[in-house]
Amino acid sequence: MAKVQYFGTGRRKNSSARVILTPGTGKIVMNGKDITEYIPFPYLHVVVKQPLAATDTLESYDIRVNVQGGGFTGQAGAARHGIARALLQVDPEFRGALKEAGLLTRDPRMKERKKPGLKKARKAPQFSKR
Repeated sequence: MAKVQYFGTGRRKNSSARVILTPGTGKIVMNGKDITEYIPFPYLHVVVKQPLAATDTLESYDIRVNVQGGGFTGQAGAARHGIARALLQVDPEFRGALKEAGLLTRDPRMKERKKPGLKKARKAPQFSKR
């Protein structure tokens, strides 16, 4: 018997996440580790679980996330986006709740590039008259 799986891809900043949803008990595994082991900040666990909370499916699916690039915040945001997209495959009726919570929109904010003559994107060297 084939196991039912739902897939979603999420991105944020420099992170991209591939998400696989399978019916289960609500276990979340990121890059082969439990979410509490992989991401040390509890507030980011809440961010990852937002799509599940918005659709009242917190303990209905096991989630496997493969994420690379960026830091903890970007990876959590990418996982959240991927989970929301995978939930759309589960049931198209979830679209309204996910859209209302703003979970289907890809966050376009990126790091600004460094400009020549500056130390960072906008930080200039200290000005001195002489």
